[in-house]
Amino acid sequence: MNRLTLYLQKELKSEGGWYAIAHILIRLRKSSQAENLYKILLDKSSSNAERMVCNDALGIVNHDMGDYAKALSSYQQSLEFRKVALPPNHPDLATSYRNIGAMYEVMGDYTKALSSYQQSLEFRKIALPPNHPDLATSYSNIGAMYDVMGDYTKALSSYQKSLEIRKIALPPNHSDLAISYNNIGAVEAIMSEYTNVLVYLQNAFNVE
Repeated sequence: MNRLTLYLQKELKSEGGWYAIAHILIRLRKSSQAENLYKILLDKSSSNAERMVCNDALGIVNHDMGDYAKALSSYQQSLEFRKVALPPNHPDLATSYRNIGAMYEVMGDYTKALSSYQQSLEFRKIALPPNHPDLATSYSNIGAMYDVMGDYTKALSSYQKSLEIRKIALPPNHSDLAISYNNIGAVEAIMSEYTNVLVYLQNAFNVE
C-alpha cells in the first residue's frame, strides 16, 4: 500500500466522505479539481455549516488560482451564512472579514480592505484576550493598509500596537517580532525619523 493511499485512508477516517477528499485536493494543490468537487458539495449542502465550509474552501482554491473576484464572492457568501448561523460576536466572523480584507488587498482596493480588517479587529477584540497574537495580526494588517495609502501616522500607530502585543504574546526570537520591527522602521524612515529607524532595524536584526 503506497504512502498516498495510507494518507487518504487516514484523512477519510478523521473527516469522512467527499469533504475529506476535497480537503485533500486542496492540500495537494489540485485547485481545479477541488473547486469542482466543492461546487458539487455546495449544491448538495443542507446546512449553513456545510455552506460555510464550501464557500470558505472555494475562496481558498480561487485565491490559489488567482481568481480573486471569485474568491471574494465566496468569502462574502460564507460571511452571510455565518451571520445567520453563529452568535453575533463569534470569532469566526472575524475570520470571514479578514479573508474578505485579504482579497480586497490583493485586488488593490485598499479602502475596502482597511474597512474589512477593522471589522475583523472589532470581533477579535470582543472574542479574544487582550494580548492574543491574532489581535497583533489585525493591527499589522490595518497598519499595512494605512501604509500603502500613505497615512504613515496611522500606519505607525497600528504597527506599534501590533508590536506591543507580540512582545507580550510571543517568544523573543519569533519571526513576527522581526516583521513588526521592520514595518515600524520602514515607516519611520519615510517620516524621516532616522534615529528611531536604526533602533527598530537593529531590533529586527537581533530577532533574525
